Amino acid sequence: MKTIFKRPEALADFPTHYCPGCTHGITHRLIAEALDELGLRERAVGIAPVGCSVLAFNYFNFDFQQAAHGRAPALATGIKRGRPDLIAFAYQGDGDLASIGMAEIIHAANRGEKFTVIFINNAIYGMTGGQMAPTTMPGQVTTTSPFGRNVEDVGYPFRMCELLASLRTPAFIERVAVHRPKYIVKARKAIVKAFRYQAENRCFGFVECLSTCPTNWGMTPHKALDWLEENMLPYYPLRNFKDPETDENPEPAQGGGDAS
Repeated sequence: MKTIFKRPEALADFPTHYCPGCTHGITHRLIAEALDELGLRERAVGIAPVGCSVLAFNYFNFDFQQAAHGRAPALATGIKRGRPDLIAFAYQGDGDLASIGMAEIIHAANRGEKFTVIFINNAIYGMTGGQMAPTTMPGQVTTTSPFGRNVEDVGYPFRMCELLASLRTPAFIERVAVHRPKYIVKARKAIVKAFRYQAENRCFGFVECLSTCPTNWGMTPHKALDWLEENMLPYYPLRNFKDPETDENPEPAQGGGDAS
């Protein structure tokens, strides 16, 4: 009998520590499949964050580094500048990247560092107990917003793709989701493209993956899938925001003031 589905070579055979219904595992597999497809596994170096995926190094069959909280882009920058032949990627959650690591990711993107970022947005702090994150939805209940996120007090959730896409620096930036098969297929294509651009030394790559956190959302895994669809997709639209193959990146006007 012919095998048509198996574990990717880049994915280790290791028991998961993630909660039931967590979609980190889906994204792990997509990364592994992308590296296998492109023949990049032997050159890959991942950077694990502080958060639920702090133990990501257990799940992949290639080298990994551990970064301080929010500092994965700095570590990826050092790896890539010291060894440009390597394929470096940071795997970060919304608290790690969009809170304590906000300055790191913005400056790395603005410099046009040639590494890839896989950004997991599940709208909450997972590992530390379900606190409100920079991406928590308006009105969403968390352990630190028991009456729901009040945007008048704490502002609106950050849209990281839109924020980074506003930078002039060429980049590949796309938002995907991993809660339904039809979205997972598109997510895989985006992750492959981001790694391909890095292998070609083209640009900074950023793929945001909308994900679920049933445990901290206080829902069953099935209900969490529906909640993401109904609440996160309208605020976080799935689309490509920037691509070096389609963006012209015109030169700005020279000088200051009106050209009259």
